[in-house]
Amino acid sequence: MTNSTDPSLEARLEALESRLAHQDDWLETLDRTVIAQQRQIEALERLTALMANQLRTLREQQGDADSAAPFGAQPHDDLPPHY
Repeated sequence: MTNSTDPSLEARLEALESRLAHQDDWLETLDRTVIAQQRQIEALERLTALMANQLRTLREQQGDADSAAPFGAQPHDDLPPHY
């Protein structure tokens, strides 16, 4: 047996090390992307909740205004005929 390494084995090892380094970099990039997307999702969820609360408040205010409307006018009375 000789102590010299097979050139093809060394080339394969270098190729694997290169691929591993590339995959590690790619994995870090994906991880940063997922973290950024999660932050975006959380911000959008907060915004959606805020908008839902504002819409609820506006509907309640509209309901108060509708109850003061003359002769019991209802919001659906304002809809076009195709509704």
